This record gives sequence, structure tokens and C-alpha cells, in this order.
Amino acid sequence: MNAQPIRRGRDFIARHGETVFNAARRLQGTAPHTPLTRAGFAQADEMGTALAAYLGPKPPLTLWASSTGRALQTLAVMTEHLGLDWHDAHADDRLVEIGMGCWGGRYYADVMAEFGTIIEPGTGLLLPAPDGETYSQIAERVSDWLAQTNDDPGDRLVIMHGISSRVLRGVMTGAPVHPMLGAPTLPGLPQGSLVMIENGVETIIHRGTGRAPA
Repeated sequence: MNAQPIRRGRDFIARHGETVFNAARRLQGTAPHTPLTRAGFAQADEMGTALAAYLGPKPPLTLWASSTGRALQTLAVMTEHLGLDWHDAHADDRLVEIGMGCWGGRYYADVMAEFGTIIEPGTGLLLPAPDGETYSQIAERVSDWLAQTNDDPGDRLVIMHGISSRVLRGVMTGAPVHPMLGAPTLPGLPQGSLVMIENGVETIIHRGTGRAPA
């Protein structure tokens, strides 16, 4: 994997708020729309408030989001706090969550009863499904997105997911490649968390109150 050039602007990367699948302990993966719960909307509100306090009103941000409904819902709440237009956002399939294959949509408990542990001890990373997406494939698609959008002007806001954001953050900060999963990853953060990456260095802007780590 080629090293990514350092962007001139800052990247504010958010993990979407809690969804009905999260609350029910079901694997979402690339499900196109699993709506936010009331807790999820509250987490999006908290991130929007935190970012507005950090950047001030109507900051000049380029807006990006995973093409899933939960990411776009989270962005809608955050842009309201920022005084920005949600319709200016770019939705991109390369920012979606890890593809869970035959595990997608199933309850964690049912999958673990059939396959054993699906969460790596210590890191909380989901293990790939037998027919699911690998971490190296995630790294490839987010790296492709980074390369194509590296010339975005100034700062940007990116709404993503638990696993795919850990890989994106890992790629952007030059984190070590996970010895078993084959991609750089950073530690997980709860749903509703917001970080800033500037010159390859990550700073937590807001730590969410949702599930972690994933």
C-alpha cells in the first residue's frame, strides 16, 4: 500500500450515531439504511455542537459521508448545528462500513453461536466473514478515496462507520499494519465520536457516548 500524501487541510472524521441495528445488537455492514435511534440523534447533536464550538459558525468545510442512510442522517444533524447546507454533501460508497457477507443483518449472538468469536480480543475489531470484505480491501477503497480527493480545498467533514473509519484513520496517520488483518488501524472510539487529523496527527475533538469500540 502506497503512503498517502499529507493533505493541506484538516479532516474531521465522525462515527455515526447509534442505529436500530446497534441497539438490537445486529451486524449492519453495508446495509443501506438502518435508522438512527433517539440516542443516535442525540449523539449527532453532541458532535454538531462540539464541532460548531471548535470551528465557529458556517465554517468552510467540504462535506463527505458514507452513502448509507445512518451516515447521511448524522450529517444532516451536524450541518444544522454548523449552519451548512446538507445538500452540498458528497456521498461515496468507498466510505461505507465493512461488508459482512453472510453475517450481514444477523444478530451477533446467533453468528457467534455458529462461528465462535467474531470480535478480536483486545482491539474490538470485527473479524471478516467467510464471504465478507477483508481489511486490506477496506484499506484499498479508502486509500483510493483519499488519493482522488486529496486536492479538496481546506478543511472537510467526513461521516463514517466504526470499522471503516478505524482503517481510514490508520491509513491517514501511518499506523502500523495489523499483523493478522493486513491493514493499518487505529483504536476504536464510541459511536458519536469526532476526531481531527492534521498533518498525519489525530486529535479527539469529542468522545461519544455510544457503543465501543468496533
